[in-house]
Amino acid sequence: MNVVFMGTPDFAAGILKAVADAGYRITGVVAQPDRPRGRKMEIQPGPVRTEAEKRGIPVFQPEKVRDEAAVERIREMEPDLIIVAAFGQIIPPSILTMPVHGCINVHASLLPAYRGAAPIQHAILDGCSVTGVTIMRMNEGLDTGDIITQREVPITEETTGGSLFSELAETGAQLLLDTIPSIADGTAQYTPQPAESTTHYASLIRKETGRIDWSDDAVNIERMTRAMNPWPSAWTVLDGKVLKIWKAHVEKRETQGDAETVGKIVRQDARGLYIQTGCGILVPEELQLEGRRRMSAAEFLRGYTVRNNRLGGN
Repeated sequence: MNVVFMGTPDFAAGILKAVADAGYRITGVVAQPDRPRGRKMEIQPGPVRTEAEKRGIPVFQPEKVRDEAAVERIREMEPDLIIVAAFGQIIPPSILTMPVHGCINVHASLLPAYRGAAPIQHAILDGCSVTGVTIMRMNEGLDTGDIITQREVPITEETTGGSLFSELAETGAQLLLDTIPSIADGTAQYTPQPAESTTHYASLIRKETGRIDWSDDAVNIERMTRAMNPWPSAWTVLDGKVLKIWKAHVEKRETQGDAETVGKIVRQDARGLYIQTGCGILVPEELQLEGRRRMSAAEFLRGYTVRNNRLGGN
């Protein structure tokens, strides 16, 4: 069986590695064009391209996969099955119907929950106790195709976006390998999804998404510190500089803030800062001020004097 793999970031690279290690014949990899990365914003190959080239697998990087020339290039790879994981472009019908076994997607949620680009972060933001991975047969909708298999992954009070990303990538790779044989021999079961998602759309995460709204509930802000770790991080402004909050806990959940007090540092002690939110006190445990390294709140206060006791200004 000829397999074509379509994906771009780290999540997809781990899945590509698992498929290749399992011995499947991958006739081509399709990835997004290389983009500027790192502090110097230099053009660098993405994780999927790097993994494919290590294995001598041909890589194709079209600007628009729906262009006729791109479709024909993929057709020349003679796919019997196309595997998609975090590819980043809409797959047109001309490709969806190309392989005899169809196009399947490795999606990081328990569909129909969290359709969209950022299901991992949104599951943490919403306080879910469990999420998971779905292998689905793709259609023209956005994550609306028939469900083939699913596997759950727990979310704990210590789970971050980064740790959940890694666990879901590993789980997704194994679930995919467990699912492909049934697709190949025709025994796979395909379960249609309901028309409506069971949650809101999991919109793309941007840098501004991580900016803390201190009028929000402290419980929600604490979840944000975990969901946005490692990128874009939960952040605010202190003394005119960006302050990232990497880890925090909630105290006095019932304490109500108002327009005069939200974002205010109501206390400082050896444990750190106590910040009033719309409801509850947030206590950062790990901080990073612009231009400085990440450190504990206690260490931060030993080396820094807060000039403005209100966070969140420009």
